[in-house]
Amino acid sequence: MAAVKARALVLEEPGTQPILGEVDVLDPGPGEVRIKIVASGICGTDGHAVEGTHPLPFRPVVLGHEGAGIVESVGEGVTNVAVGDHVVCVLTVPCQQCRECRRGLAEHCNSPSRRQAMSGVMADGESRLLYGGVPAYPFFGVGSLAEYTTMRAAQVVRIDPSLPLDEFCLTGCGVITGVGAVMNIAEVRPGDTVVVIGCGGVGMNVIQASRASGATKIIAVDGVDEKLDLARKFGATDVVLASDDMAGRVADLEPDGADVVFEVVGSPDLLASAVAMTRVGGATVMVGIPPMGSKVPLDAFTMTGNRRLLGCRGGAVISARDLDRIVALNGSGLLDLGSLIGQRIEFDDILGALKALGRSAFARSVVVF
Repeated sequence: MAAVKARALVLEEPGTQPILGEVDVLDPGPGEVRIKIVASGICGTDGHAVEGTHPLPFRPVVLGHEGAGIVESVGEGVTNVAVGDHVVCVLTVPCQQCRECRRGLAEHCNSPSRRQAMSGVMADGESRLLYGGVPAYPFFGVGSLAEYTTMRAAQVVRIDPSLPLDEFCLTGCGVITGVGAVMNIAEVRPGDTVVVIGCGGVGMNVIQASRASGATKIIAVDGVDEKLDLARKFGATDVVLASDDMAGRVADLEPDGADVVFEVVGSPDLLASAVAMTRVGGATVMVGIPPMGSKVPLDAFTMTGNRRLLGCRGGAVISARDLDRIVALNGSGLLDLGSLIGQRIEFDDILGALKALGRSAFARSVVVF
């Protein structure tokens, strides 16, 4: 099988330094496409994989999962895209066969084939990436921190070629997760009060999607002053600097608690605080991914107030539907993708951007190939 060579960010083992290396990207098989990546965001989940707090069933891994690019070649049977199309790489791969998919709830698909795709394995059980002659696995089936990647055609969505790929790459994860958390999971309504704990790339999208949904009070909480300034730009009406008295300061602004509280960090302790900030009858949404095996120190009595604790797997999105919605919201000015980008960097600068995750004064770094 032929291959193209591509620079890529490769993680050999969790807890080690990723390598700016080279991979062979094989031709697409049936139902697959090879994408020339134009731009890729660097997401906090990439950092979790490096730290070892996110499971990696196979390794080495080609990191990156917020990608956009141009279809370079297609495999047999691919009909949703063609060579030359501009596409966004997405994470969801519903099987269309399981009970949830048959009920029209593809966002809840948890079939073996979906899990296989998310682990970077194709339908035949193989990867289309080689690193030093051995298989390497694209993170979440995408592997967008590379010049090329081969992935399932079901994981790409065609977009209008007039849309800027360096902005729309972010819709593959951070934007669509934040918007989905608000509109699909919490179903924020006009007049709601909202608290957002964690104002990184996903949190900023929770804020602006809450504003677009009509929330009248949006309280942003973060440990970086500059991010709180940016949160105001995206629609936060109030800001709180994270501290030991964070819950008390939120209570001063909303004594009865908020209608919806989003925890976007992945901290069990913060999740417990988020529940305590939620009003009777309200909802706490767990957007951040906590470490495997962690426990939430939750006072169970709190839940007797008809409060709801909701999980959020990637915003419960159906990719084509939700991406169309994001395109429309961005076009109308209700979402602002361009302002999410704090810096556009080259491939050789990726390691520095990874180290700055969680500490930078902006929402996202974007690698432009």
